[in-house]
Order: sequence, then C-alpha cells, then structure tokens
Amino acid sequence: MTDSWAAFGADLHIEPVGAGLRSGLMDALREAVRTGRLTPGTRLPSSRTLAADLGIARNTVADAYAELVAEGWLTARQGSGTRVAQRASAPGPAARGARGRQVRRRPLHNLMPGSPDLSSFPRAEWLRAARRGLTAAPDAAFGYDDPRGRIELRSALADYLARARGVYADPERIVICSGFVHGLTLMGKVLRRHRVRGVAVESYGLDIHWNLLADAGLRTPCIPVDALGAGTGALAGTPGAGAVLLTPAHQFPTGVPLHPDRRAAAVDWARSSGGLILEDDYDGEFRYDRQPVGALQGLDPERVVYLGTASKSLAPGLRLAWMVLPEDLVEEVCEAKGGFDWMSGVPDQLTLAEFIVSGAYDRHVRAMRLRYRRRRDQLVEALAERAPDFRVSGIAAGLHAVLELPDGTEQSVVQAAAWQGLALERLSRFRHQDAEPGREGLVIGYGTPSESGWAGALDALCRVLP
Repeated sequence: MTDSWAAFGADLHIEPVGAGLRSGLMDALREAVRTGRLTPGTRLPSSRTLAADLGIARNTVADAYAELVAEGWLTARQGSGTRVAQRASAPGPAARGARGRQVRRRPLHNLMPGSPDLSSFPRAEWLRAARRGLTAAPDAAFGYDDPRGRIELRSALADYLARARGVYADPERIVICSGFVHGLTLMGKVLRRHRVRGVAVESYGLDIHWNLLADAGLRTPCIPVDALGAGTGALAGTPGAGAVLLTPAHQFPTGVPLHPDRRAAAVDWARSSGGLILEDDYDGEFRYDRQPVGALQGLDPERVVYLGTASKSLAPGLRLAWMVLPEDLVEEVCEAKGGFDWMSGVPDQLTLAEFIVSGAYDRHVRAMRLRYRRRRDQLVEALAERAPDFRVSGIAAGLHAVLELPDGTEQSVVQAAAWQGLALERLSRFRHQDAEPGREGLVIGYGTPSESGWAGALDALCRVLP
C-alpha cells in the first residue's frame, strides 16, 4: 500500500513491511528519515489521514507515531502536529555516493578557490543594462545569429580588452563562448585538426583542463612552475608539444606572474616552432600592490589565443567567456563551435555589452578590487597574529592565496577543517600527475565567502592550523 503526501509538503511513498502493521509502519518511517526522504521538520499526516490512506486502524498509526516520538525520531506538539525530529536527520541520497558512501556535507564556511563573492553580483546595475540592451537591440538579434556572438558584445570587448588588458582585439577576431571550458574544448578540436599531438601545461593547474585536452586526443606533458612562473624555456625540449596552456598574469594556483624573460621565451618558442599559446587570463583584472601585467597576447596576436571570462569578475552562472583568436583560426573555431553549440544566449550578451559600454563593468571591477584587497589584508594580518610561523604567498593579485604548511600536515589540516565545517583545498590537489613532488600547503579562496560570512571563515581557518 502506498501514500502520496503532497498536501503535507512531502511527496513520498510509505509501504509498511514486516509481520505486523505497526512495526512495519515504524520501520518504513525510520527508513524514510534515515535516507533523507523525510527531512527534519517535515510535518507528517494526521493519524486519521494516514490510517485512511493506508487502510489500517487509526490506533495502529497513533501507536506507531507515539513510539517513534519516544525513540526520538519524531516530535509531537499540540497545534503543530507530528513532525520529523531535528536530531533525527541523516544524509540523504544527495549526500551519499553511488554505493552509499557518505561524502562531505555542505560546509559552514567556504574558502575553496575558483569563485568570486556571489553575494556582490551587481543586480541593480545588471537589470538596468539588460533593459537598455534589450530595448536597443534589433529584432534580428533574437534569431539564429553569427556563431562568433553579437557584434555589440564583441565591439565592447575589443575596446575594453585593448584598454584594460593590452590585448589586440579586433571584433572580427573575437568569438563568444559559454565559459573557459567551452573555449578550451573548441581549441582542443581545432588543434587535433591541425595534427597537434600534445599541449604542454603548467605543473600546477586544474585537472579539468588537462582532462578536456586528453579527451580531445591530446597529450598534456607538464613544464615546471617556480617563483618566476612557468618554466617556458623547457618548451623546446617537450616532445610533441604543438601548443602550451599558460596562466601568465597570475599563475593558478601559485599566484606568481610569468617573468618577462619567460614571457619572451614562450613567444619565441611559438614563433620558431609554429606552436600556439593558449592564454588563460582568468582573473587578470584583480591586482593589488603591483603594476598591471598586460596580456601575453599583445606580444604576438598571431601566435597567442587569448581566453577571458566573466566568471571571476561577475559570476560563473552567466556562462559568458570570449576568445581572441589569430586571424587564420577564426573560421575554424566557428566551425567547431557550430557543431555542438552554435551560439550563446543573446539577452545576456546584449546585457554584458551595455554593462561594459556604460562603464558599470569598470566600476564593479574597481569596487571588487578594493573589497578583495581588504579581505587579503585581513587574511595576512590574522595569520601574522594567530599563526605567525606560516608563510603566505601569491597575494599580489587574484582571489586566492597559498598558505605553506609543514611537511606531512597538509592532509590532516584539510581533514580537521572538514570536521569544523570549513571547506579548504590542498595545494597538492592541483599538481600534475607527472610533476615532481613539491611543497605542502593550502589554496585559500578569500573571494568565495559572502561579506557576512568572511569573518567567520577567517576565524575558522586560524583554528584548524597546526
């Protein structure tokens, strides 16, 4: 027998099992609570309603409810009905792995790198830009359009990138895509068509990027990273590398900019070998106490593919990114894009274009630069006061810092943080599988917490350090 409880806020089915109706009903309710199908605070049907739905005596349901209340599974209060007890909660299906393996619950504090402060998204300005952009757009803008993206956005980006990042960005060379991963996927397809066998990557970075390239049939040999950035001098000795993926403005995750000599070495390698540089400028706008580091693309626009995104400056949920391509690759990238993702959403493209042209984008970036710099300073000050033996690096720019740890403590600190409800990422998580073992540390994303949650996250971090 089954029962749908939609009227009580829970769409669940209860099927009493076992020798007795009362014990079977109790077992079914316990299992529903254990598996998360009945969450804490859920109001259960009255004993009369449930008895009628199941076709059993009301006293049977009332007795089962009473015993589960006594055991602590349920609570019963006059005027509030019978509810699932708060302390009876257990991880539901979403909190378990495919084989019932329990995984980490949602943290109280999040210092994971890779995200901005989403609570600071400029909603009011974005709405105003959307209204202006949609009002001015021609009717044809909402049909099937140029795979490169709307000309309004490409023109706005060309002006902004030239001014703010030193990019040579003709609108005809810009292709709009749905995030950096989308752009990298497209480049993987194009490189394979050019019979490229491998793309060199930095020894520290994101495995999702390496895996995307591998899925395209490309090898990903790594080049070392040190205090001067990626060791681009090693490119000439990397067999089969027809391209290299770099984060020159702010290496992820170590946080160092690529040294000028190594920038020149990368461009020299690309020119002499006919290779390509894929430049990931993921948070190039956020610098604090150093001079701006322009994009590598400005040194040779025909040998560098520039990839930028709104994910860090605004929000990853916008799914807006851009590629500035060598002239001879534009048509090929558009063909690759048309194969599985013809065009990005027009309303958001029009909105971002207006957001940039109106100056709202510059104002937002400047405001967030000040906010993130304040957080960075508070992080450094708190560690200097409460954990003076720990060194912080990679803090001149970006949205994260690297906190070095004593050898052998990285995993234990991350585990201790998890027990305290603090989400952290260890430095070794970003090390390429072929890289030499390196230092231990934490990669602390100080851009991730909301304004209201930052102080608590900072305090939690200091508590878990050894």
